[in-house]
Amino acid sequence: MSTPDLVIRGGTVADGSGGELFEADVAITSGKISEVGKISAKGNEEIDARGKLVTPGFVDVHTHYDGQVTWSQDITPSSQNGVTTAIMGNCGVGFAPCKPADHVRLIQLMEGVEDIPEPVLSAGIPWAWESFPDYMNWLSKRDFDIDVGAQLPHAALRVYVMGERGARRDPSTEEDNAAMAKLAGEAVRSGALGFSTSRTLNHRTSTGDFTPTLKAGEDELTAIAGAMHSQGRSVLQFVLDLSTLHEDLPMMLRVAEATKCPISFSITQNDKAPNRWRQTLDEINAAARRGLSITAQIAARPVGLLLGLELSRNPFQTHPSYKAIAHLPLKERLAALHQSEVRKAILSETATATDDPLFFRPNYDKMFLLGDPPDYEQPPENALGPQARRRGRQPEELAYEAMLSDEGRGMLYVPFLNYADGNLDATREMLIDPQSVPGLSDGGAHCGIICDASFPTYLLTHWTRDRTRGEKLTIPFVVAAQSRKTALSVGLTDRGLIAPGYKADVNVIDYDRLHLHPPKVHYDPPVGGRRLLQDVDGYEATIVSGVVTRRQGEATGRRPGKLVRGAQGLAN
Repeated sequence: MSTPDLVIRGGTVADGSGGELFEADVAITSGKISEVGKISAKGNEEIDARGKLVTPGFVDVHTHYDGQVTWSQDITPSSQNGVTTAIMGNCGVGFAPCKPADHVRLIQLMEGVEDIPEPVLSAGIPWAWESFPDYMNWLSKRDFDIDVGAQLPHAALRVYVMGERGARRDPSTEEDNAAMAKLAGEAVRSGALGFSTSRTLNHRTSTGDFTPTLKAGEDELTAIAGAMHSQGRSVLQFVLDLSTLHEDLPMMLRVAEATKCPISFSITQNDKAPNRWRQTLDEINAAARRGLSITAQIAARPVGLLLGLELSRNPFQTHPSYKAIAHLPLKERLAALHQSEVRKAILSETATATDDPLFFRPNYDKMFLLGDPPDYEQPPENALGPQARRRGRQPEELAYEAMLSDEGRGMLYVPFLNYADGNLDATREMLIDPQSVPGLSDGGAHCGIICDASFPTYLLTHWTRDRTRGEKLTIPFVVAAQSRKTALSVGLTDRGLIAPGYKADVNVIDYDRLHLHPPKVHYDPPVGGRRLLQDVDGYEATIVSGVVTRRQGEATGRRPGKLVRGAQGLAN
């Protein structure tokens, strides 16, 4: 055996297959795993993994790095959480194809749907492309700290072909469908892993308009999916509304049946119909038994809004007295909020109606202090409403004081999906369903209201080690779910396993020390834009294509990551 480039010594291996943990060395040569077992040869580089957990790199199938990959080579925060491959272009939004006249339109859509600030996008995106193949060719010349894969976004495609008619959601014509299908086929040939669309009322532009794809016809979706899948394996990813699920899910299943295209969509528990997820999983399992390739993407914890003075939203944002000072910089606003007359005025007012889909009239029985360490599965009695009643106070007062803490950086946590029962038992059932994979981390998005790119770490810490309010999951199950299973769901059969011949994407983890810190606001995107990040401890090393990209939680500066062009298999 030739000298390995890298040997990971004596780790406890969760190999991604779901099988039992075992102790072994792992040798890496020329970017691939060359041997697993007792390895006598000394590597050019060695990592002592005794007492550490060794896993495949995680594959995150639901991110929104479409803009970030154009201005940054470090795909944080995903790369800080053990992710070695991230799939972007989800939910029908992205930046290619795009005519110059539509740059602002697509930026407004991304800002509204994914809460990525317009100034960041306007300053950061170079628009060095028009077509989707141009976008892929441009990205293929860039190096990253992880691999990135792209999907063709329906909104961009529809506006590109139909112009204003597409933006205002007019039905497509046969000619429109043929044109979109042609471009979709070209996208797959250029390396698109799939096509994404959205049919939810929650997805709106920053000016309040609904997404162009909201009511796209079955004929349009069938033409696009069929054209893509005829050119190579291609996944159709979509987001549906609970209110129209009874119509839209059967339609999407018909599209899948007609085109033989694998489909992947998000399932969450909704407060309005807390048991609908069971019926939905039953429907997709029945479809799978009919031969359809179908995957449910499941959030690892509640999809939770973070509210605060430094963030996009807070409970008092519609109160007239708060609106009067909302434009002030944080320091000046904080000074005003400390004034007794301002406090009294704001607390005497009530929230008013707004068409913002992510602003809910405050329900203080579902609003928590996240804590340190952050606790995403708190009992209902921890909420501000019950706390206030026990203390003979108003919950608004507690919320106000919490946001003033830490020099105005205090945050409130509102779990608005996957928490109808006040625990994560339903989430556990969803995660263990045979048709499900972990998803919905939204890495790169929701910069000022949601911080869920830490899902991969949370799956390991909470579900296998820290959970106290219900059953846990095993390390082998969790590792397989977010490495091999996610990789297979998007056609990447070359990764997600620690076995000879597979791509050498590996994590070495100090499992006992693995720990998430509370979210904090950082101002590191272009033009000093804002985004929420969570520091994490415990990743001893992250390896991409055999190259160590992170050690002890710090970037090494090496960037072996590339654009993934199309479905990938093992080399012969």
